[in-house]
Amino acid sequence: MKLIVKGWGGLCVGLMLGVATTAWAQGSPDAKRDADKSVAKFVVTGTPVSAAAAVAEDATTEGTVTVGGQVIAYKAVAGTLTVGATDPQDALLALDGRTLPNGMNPADPAKPEDAPATARMFYAAYFKKGSASESRPITFLYNGGPGSSSMWLHMGSFGSKRVLTTDTQHDEGAPYKIVNNDYSLLDVSDVVFIDAPGTGFSRIMGKDKEKAFWGTDQDAHAFERFIRRFLTKYERWNSPKYLFGESYGTPRSAVLSAALQNVDLNGIVLLSAILSFDNSVDGPKWNPGVDQAYALALPTYAASAFYHKKLANPPAAVEPFLAEVEQFALGEYMSALLQGSDLTEARKQAIAEKLHGYTGLPVAYLMKANLRVQGGGFSKNLQDPDGVTTGRLDTRYKGPDYNPLSEEAEYDPQSNAISSAYTTAINHYLRADLKYGADQTYKSTLYGDASFSWDLRHQAPGGPPVGQGEGGTNVMPDLAYTMKSNPRMKVLLAGGYYDLATPYFEGKFEMHHLPIPQELQKNISYKYYGSGHMVYVNEDVLKQFHADVSAFIKGTESGR
Repeated sequence: MKLIVKGWGGLCVGLMLGVATTAWAQGSPDAKRDADKSVAKFVVTGTPVSAAAAVAEDATTEGTVTVGGQVIAYKAVAGTLTVGATDPQDALLALDGRTLPNGMNPADPAKPEDAPATARMFYAAYFKKGSASESRPITFLYNGGPGSSSMWLHMGSFGSKRVLTTDTQHDEGAPYKIVNNDYSLLDVSDVVFIDAPGTGFSRIMGKDKEKAFWGTDQDAHAFERFIRRFLTKYERWNSPKYLFGESYGTPRSAVLSAALQNVDLNGIVLLSAILSFDNSVDGPKWNPGVDQAYALALPTYAASAFYHKKLANPPAAVEPFLAEVEQFALGEYMSALLQGSDLTEARKQAIAEKLHGYTGLPVAYLMKANLRVQGGGFSKNLQDPDGVTTGRLDTRYKGPDYNPLSEEAEYDPQSNAISSAYTTAINHYLRADLKYGADQTYKSTLYGDASFSWDLRHQAPGGPPVGQGEGGTNVMPDLAYTMKSNPRMKVLLAGGYYDLATPYFEGKFEMHHLPIPQELQKNISYKYYGSGHMVYVNEDVLKQFHADVSAFIKGTESGR
């Protein structure tokens, strides 16, 4: 099974953003001459590595960031590590991608496309100066998509700088403000932002390179090999270690954590999580008989209707209201959905009227939808009388309908509102501040690339081989495997009430259904905020999110 992402659906930040990367001019004539010379440097037993495999030099800079009134001096490294597509192949590669002495490289240097597939993975690492690196926590961060670079987390959450956008609004064009990040995570941890293979400044090369890296398991193993190489290069094997994934980055974290054999993590932060794809509200109509996605999205529908004042009898506060909706969702509503065609017309009418009270959607529409409203349908119809489309990644955002007669939303107003700012910020910041990528194109997303598709097939630890298992992709067994293998590891699940891409209640549901002993449930903590998929676009939420993640790291870095 392959996931071809198009239309309203999909999983993560970076989806349907429609942002174009910018090809930047060569920085100087000397830069190109030096780059050309670098090809000749990589010689293994007399055979030069091809031009396609030439590796740009890492760039090291220094700076300061002020967090909570504390000035933190740091060293930043922007560079790449090359990983192989298989463990045996990876073991023959040096950190810069060269084949090690006595290793075999069967590729014809004149035909780099016939070489074994490799991924040159770009990262931006920030190290606090003056701290003992061995005991200093280190956090690896990445976005998802699949097919998104890490620019969202890098320029929006815990880096040294962040781009300012007006919450819930579409700002005017450039110039955008890139400012000191008062909420950088550098006060408690070194941080490493990683671009997935093929995104950002990361590149994939060699034979069948797309098949080698664009898939659930292939991608996770690339990240696993990257992390092992990073720990070696920077002598951080004995540091407290954390994974931080957003959206599709959360199933990546689950699979990655299980793949990191003999690397005990101190903690995993799951932001806007989905681990079982049967729970996605983007396209459950293509999965009839599996109805829980509708129930798990209902609290987000209710929160959104509350926010936009579409409820006939609005509650005084959102959180007690959502607790009531959650109970209805897993009780009366789910029971009605499970009855299928056995549900009586009178009972169906009664459920539709309750749904109207929670969502503001017309009873007639709910009846016509057979009580089952996909995310795109909700986004289109919540504010339909006003000719307005509601956001997907963040339902607090809104914009004019593209087509008033469409069945579902045709774009995401939140993506349109902030994508230009983040794309501009990462392109400017990496080159101007981190001094990297002057002659490269930064690929913020792989969507629109004709060769891009994603192999969602997955083999869980101890599960049936790829292609032989039944059911949708589900990486809950992977996270459960990690938690049982390392019962001291902690998990922080965070999300926004207004996220339709990965509804917050869906993430909570999955955590409570992990196949783990009951006592390990205490290792999971939950934080929810009054924002959407990218909780950090709201500065007040970012401030609290920073405090929560900082407390999580401080409480777990010694293995407590």
